[in-house]
Amino acid sequence: MRELEFGRKGAAPGTATSLVVFLHGYGADGADLLGLADVLAPHLPGTAFLAPDAPEPCSGNPFGRQWFPIPWLDGSSEEAARDGLLRAAQDLNGFLDARLAEEGLTPAALALVGFSQGAMMSLQVAPRRAEAIAGVVAISGRLLAPERLAAEAVVKPPVLLVHGDEDPVVPFADMGRAGDALVAAGFQTYGHVMKGTGHGIAPDGLGVALQFLRERLPG
Repeated sequence: MRELEFGRKGAAPGTATSLVVFLHGYGADGADLLGLADVLAPHLPGTAFLAPDAPEPCSGNPFGRQWFPIPWLDGSSEEAARDGLLRAAQDLNGFLDARLAEEGLTPAALALVGFSQGAMMSLQVAPRRAEAIAGVVAISGRLLAPERLAAEAVVKPPVLLVHGDEDPVVPFADMGRAGDALVAAGFQTYGHVMKGTGHGIAPDGLGVALQFLRERLPG
């Protein structure tokens, strides 16, 4: 299992009542999302915000990181992508378990906020953990292998899907596919469309995410 380097904002170590973990997209790093903590922290007192770097250098961007290869972007094989996803899931689960233990918190005090490939990681990992976390915010991503979700889900945390209807990178239609699969599998599922937004996070999307987190995180 690979150790993930990470940045932190918000509540000091040992004082947090909840954790929000940001998972960045392909070719970025943890710092790319950690700035969102500056907007969210005043409304989520007691929350620590963590943003790990993905475990691998990005094949398509030597200055960024990736959770797993993406064949249509970097020419990798489907097998490499699957193996990379499973290995990154182990790394992320180890990271989450270690941070919860350090803070003395239970999974019910944890939320994942993923963007693009980070959203894919969030939707892959959260349903397959032994205990449910407080919630998942998946922004501009997709649910990988939706046909396997119902059979593989161990727990069913609430999920908020947020997507721009003009996204040129991850098609807007993927939001509907993810929502259909999550609802069919019994997940409490919410959605918000960022109208006129491409592959990014608009203020209205962040506002809906904040409300979702406030309603589900302790404290």
